[in-house]
Order: sequence, then structure tokens, then C-alpha cells
Amino acid sequence: MDEPTAALDPIAESEMYERYDAMIREKTGIFISHRLSSTRFCDRILFLENGRIVEEGSHDVLMEKGGSYAKLFTLQARYYQKKREEEEIYA
Repeated sequence: MDEPTAALDPIAESEMYERYDAMIREKTGIFISHRLSSTRFCDRILFLENGRIVEEGSHDVLMEKGGSYAKLFTLQARYYQKKREEEEIYA
């Protein structure tokens, strides 16, 4: 799948990935995403830069390495955290 949740809000996105994870259990699934939040449930992540695999591992392993994946994940997470804080203020 290529960007399967691009048009979904964060709640629907999370639910979709939970269902997807359950559906492919004991199987291999491949999807492409620029939203790294969607990779957390993956057993194996291939992180590409300029068409080459530069990092490989699970979410936890890649975060521990502190490389490009971790930097991009942290950058993207800030957007979601900021959005959540704004929603709480205006709620």
C-alpha cells in the first residue's frame, strides 16, 4: 500500500493500522509511508534516502540509533504534539 491513510484523521489512521496489523499477522505486508507514526507496529523498517537503504530495524532499534529515522520521527511527532496541545486549549 502506498500512503493508505493520507486522507484520514489521526484517530481513523490509528484504527486502520491496528486492523491492518491484526489482518497481516503471520504474513508479510509492505507499505510505503512518509508518516513515520505508521511504522511503529512494523517488525522491520527500511529507511531510504536518495533511493538507498540507509537504516534498517524495528522502530525501537532505529530510535535508539538516533540516526535519520529517529530525527525525522521526532520532527513529525512534534507536529502531532503541537496539534494535540492546540486542540486541548480550544476544547
